[in-house]
Amino acid sequence: MGFSCQLIHWPLNFCQLLVDAGYRVIRFDNRDIGLSTKFDSVRLEGSQLLRMARFELGLPSPVPYTLVDMAADTDGLLDHLGIDSVHVVGASMGGMIAQVYTAEHPDRVASLGILFSNTNQALMPPPHPAAIRTLLESPGRNPTREQIVAKAVQAHKVIGSPKYPEAEDVTAARAGEAFDRSYSPAGIVRQFGATLGTGSLLSYSTRITAPTVVVHGSADRLIRPAGGRAVAKAIRGATLHIVDGMGHDLPQQLHTELTGYLLSNFAAVRPRG
Repeated sequence: MGFSCQLIHWPLNFCQLLVDAGYRVIRFDNRDIGLSTKFDSVRLEGSQLLRMARFELGLPSPVPYTLVDMAADTDGLLDHLGIDSVHVVGASMGGMIAQVYTAEHPDRVASLGILFSNTNQALMPPPHPAAIRTLLESPGRNPTREQIVAKAVQAHKVIGSPKYPEAEDVTAARAGEAFDRSYSPAGIVRQFGATLGTGSLLSYSTRITAPTVVVHGSADRLIRPAGGRAVAKAIRGATLHIVDGMGHDLPQQLHTELTGYLLSNFAAVRPRG
């Protein structure tokens, strides 16, 4: 899953459609979020503005950990579960981690699905100002649960799908569940540092040989559609789908369409052995 999002942000209905097609779905919390390991012993030092400027140029910055480390976490999880081969699906920051993982572990990845992500190469179109503002704005000092939930509702209005708006009570319920499960603002800051600090992913993306499908919303204001196009261009043979009216989320009205793209990509994989 993406930046600051716990495993519960993979919608159950979305996952159930994959299960109904005969697949086992594994959702997990990335490091520093949800119930996963927190890296509170390390601090993100230096200027955030400088990191953002270097990110726009595709350059890395010193950070406590990078997306490469987060990809290694995925490999450790699969080792622990005793799983040799998987279809990897990543959304947003998760799509960036998935590119690194697939490049580094080609024998373990049967196929790759990238949802509204980016290669983080130089001079990509930046987020809409309102989207980056809602990403960086603090809900306040020592915020209450209600403030955190209200901030999540406001953020979803900015980056969500304009053609498929989500009811406020649904967004609020999900945000409340995430807060009750785990609230780790310092971990969110470190995850953002990992996204900015890794630099361009092109050296990974261009090495990917797994069958790949890239899906992006035409109305994504956080990671512009150019991000999805860049991923599809970098990965040889990748299929690109630009979904009209979709933003930076997984609206329930599109679950069948989105999982359909993934299932078609799964089916394109030649059985091993």
